[in-house]
Amino acid sequence: MSRLRFVPLDLKPFDEYVSSLPRKRMSAGVLYRDQDDRILLVETTYKEHWDIPGGVVNENEAPWDTAVREVREEIGITRPLGALLVIDHVHAVDRMPEGLAFIFDGGTITEHEVSGLQLRDGELRAAFLLPLADARSRMKPALAGRLEAALTAARGKGLVFCDDGTPRTEL
Repeated sequence: MSRLRFVPLDLKPFDEYVSSLPRKRMSAGVLYRDQDDRILLVETTYKEHWDIPGGVVNENEAPWDTAVREVREEIGITRPLGALLVIDHVHAVDRMPEGLAFIFDGGTITEHEVSGLQLRDGELRAAFLLPLADARSRMKPALAGRLEAALTAARGKGLVFCDDGTPRTEL
């Protein structure tokens, strides 16, 4: 009978190991759309590209809690989230580390509701309902791809995994 031989590992001290673990940034946004699949987009005061309501996931905050908090803070909507539509792996670029972007379903919204939104926190200049095709030039390409995937998922196709806004065909 052969015996397994124990070989001790040269492990780092636990605190050193923990500090060496990779860190990822995360964001969470909410897809609101009308009956014609026009998307609620927001124009921010602090960056040139348009976005959807949402923001950065804080330390010790779940992405779904971020989505609810950011939507409430930015546009004053306080209704429950729907399904998770997209998880996007965002590669590191320049000084920005890699990250994960989550998009949740916010359901439908009307033109009348959009015109009555209270842009609350000073981060937003305006909110619009636009077809994705008309808005692509105003947003980062990865967000446009992520939103296209989110629309597909919201139509009943299920959760979509993306890499920098490009849907994965297989995992």
